Amino acid sequence: MNGQERRLPAIREWLPDDRPREKLLLRGPQALTEAELLALVLRSGLPGRSAVDLARNVLRDAGSLGTLAGRSARELMRMHGVGPAKAAGLAAVFEIGRRVEAGGGERRTVVKGPADVARIMVPALRDRHQEVFHVLALDSSNAVTANIELSRGTLNASLVHPREVFKTAIDHRAAAVIVVHNHPSGNPEPSPEDLSITRQLADAGKVLGIPVHDHIIVAGPSWTSLAERGVL
Repeated sequence: MNGQERRLPAIREWLPDDRPREKLLLRGPQALTEAELLALVLRSGLPGRSAVDLARNVLRDAGSLGTLAGRSARELMRMHGVGPAKAAGLAAVFEIGRRVEAGGGERRTVVKGPADVARIMVPALRDRHQEVFHVLALDSSNAVTANIELSRGTLNASLVHPREVFKTAIDHRAAAVIVVHNHPSGNPEPSPEDLSITRQLADAGKVLGIPVHDHIIVAGPSWTSLAERGVL
């Protein structure tokens, strides 16, 4: 090859049944490998390398599809061959998957217990690498009427102040609230700061007549309810 890198055939040169798009249309998405599915999102590869080759490299560098799904668009852009357009496409697809799993587009969730909150929030927060604090506004029937991301960063009293939590609750005419945040460490145990903030919010809610029904901590696929722990 005179020292030149061997050129691999472009996808358009593959047999029709082997091309990801044609395979999906003929046999369904379940027939595709993870790399082939990613290739359909990436749409193009690199010089001398197909979109499938690039997808395989991206998966190899990430270690798994789950790890890849947890990366932000900026983190995806640090991967070889992934520019702004490809990173945005990947981030959008992974976010759609999270929202579908969390029940996006369905009728409002009525919260009967912490498991109902976990069903919504675990898919949304389990892959986040930064602490994120959400407020769920509930109506008088305990149906979730709004899900607001209030802050990002290490949870502390200055970041999550009762004033901001209950301003959000009042703005959304909440009869009650549930607060949720994640532990990127994967440990669902509440910290002393978590307990302190929960008690502050509960006390403020009593004064305002907007009770805090629960504080859920999401840690990967696991979660902890501080109401079940007796903190509320």
